[in-house]
Amino acid sequence: MQRQEIIERIARIDAILSARARENKLLSYNSGRKKHKKQIAFHKCRKRNRWVFGGNRSGKTECGAVEAVWMARGIHPYRKNRKNVFGWVVSLSQQVQRDVAQKKILYYLPPSWIEDVIMLSGRKDSPANGIIDQIKIKNVFGGISTIGFKSCDQGREKFQGSSLDFVWFDEEPPKDIYEECVMRVMDRQGDIFGTMTPLKGMTFIYNEIFLNRRGNPQIWCEFMSWEDNPFLPAKEIKLLESSLDEHSLDSRRYGRFSAGEGLVYPEFDPSVHVIPPFAVPPEWQDTISIDPGLNNPLSAHWYAVDWDGNIYVVAEHFAAGKDVEYHSRAIKNICASLGWKSDGAGRYSALIDSAASQRTLASSKSVAELFRENGIMVNTKVDKDVFAGICRVKEYLKRDNGKADIYIFDTCKNMIEEFCGYCWAGGDSPKKVDDHCMDELRYYIMTRPRAATRTELSPIAEDKKRRIRRLKIDAKRRQS
Repeated sequence: MQRQEIIERIARIDAILSARARENKLLSYNSGRKKHKKQIAFHKCRKRNRWVFGGNRSGKTECGAVEAVWMARGIHPYRKNRKNVFGWVVSLSQQVQRDVAQKKILYYLPPSWIEDVIMLSGRKDSPANGIIDQIKIKNVFGGISTIGFKSCDQGREKFQGSSLDFVWFDEEPPKDIYEECVMRVMDRQGDIFGTMTPLKGMTFIYNEIFLNRRGNPQIWCEFMSWEDNPFLPAKEIKLLESSLDEHSLDSRRYGRFSAGEGLVYPEFDPSVHVIPPFAVPPEWQDTISIDPGLNNPLSAHWYAVDWDGNIYVVAEHFAAGKDVEYHSRAIKNICASLGWKSDGAGRYSALIDSAASQRTLASSKSVAELFRENGIMVNTKVDKDVFAGICRVKEYLKRDNGKADIYIFDTCKNMIEEFCGYCWAGGDSPKKVDDHCMDELRYYIMTRPRAATRTELSPIAEDKKRRIRRLKIDAKRRQS
């Protein structure tokens, strides 16, 4: 074969590949040198209720549209595929449907895959300019799949009756429509997925999805910011940044939920500061911090500090409407499970709000005295300067080098929830609501925790430790 003939063949192959790529945009989705890692994480997740909270231009809508097309076509690379798939794409209004979600679906759906288009308005030979009711798609398993389009302004009644394989919410729906769609996917064990910029603040999506207050094991969520999108030029990021105020940036750049008054700790990032539990070395154990409450919740957390001065919140006790004896017993049980350090009499030390030292007319003893009688040796000498304490917490959340100095075990649900919703009331004072964990965190941080020190054992102590370990192993073998 002559060299010129080889060159011509390569050129023809390139032309064919280019034509295919122009017709089928899915071939170029996250396939080049640059990849949107968070989009891929969304597609790979096997959970049935997945949400992306993203800023504008972060790439969130792209992954929602691709997910819907993959499912309908039966070509999803990470999930079990089906034929005759039936799914809905839900937008806020029909106009938004046409301009955003519908446009993205058509972009990633080659015309050769379309069996039919049913229009609400406009012509089926030009569906992008009208309002689509349904798209019939040729499924690779031989059936015909359907993507139906719904808008929230139609009302809840229009979302009844169907059994669905998936629902994609493009932006946040009203709660009644969300709940109706959850019912629609139950029969087929289908999927709910949403892509949204949280402009409405701390709504039911914040509570049920982000905080997952009900502990649904099928819920997954991720935040996408401008920086996560490798296809967004740096110059455009700077332009967008300069056009928004600080509060708008939280939602539109980072995809964060934001209260109207502003978060006290916008530096808090669950993907950075929340970590899975691990066995904490005994040398790291520092103390417990308590914000007392009887009718109101009592918050207690166990704090450890590593050799580099990083703080770890390793356990939580949070309960309301209980007496000191109940709380003391619960704290001791957690200490026992952690192997927490105690004094020679088996008592545990803790910090506590100085208000616990005050006696009331209803009791001859203060809360602090009652805790001490129950083996919790509380120290009421804490620094309660709110503004200074908040500044100190902010320092631990983000150092000058961009890294964190504080990490919270994901079992400390109430502290994580309060971090996400702790808001300013005006001026330099935060709202006095749902702040019990935040208060005792400040008490602890203001003690200026020191790094743990490594304990070097003498050769005799090391030998003794080895012998005890060997005796324990031999004893287990004899028992078995």
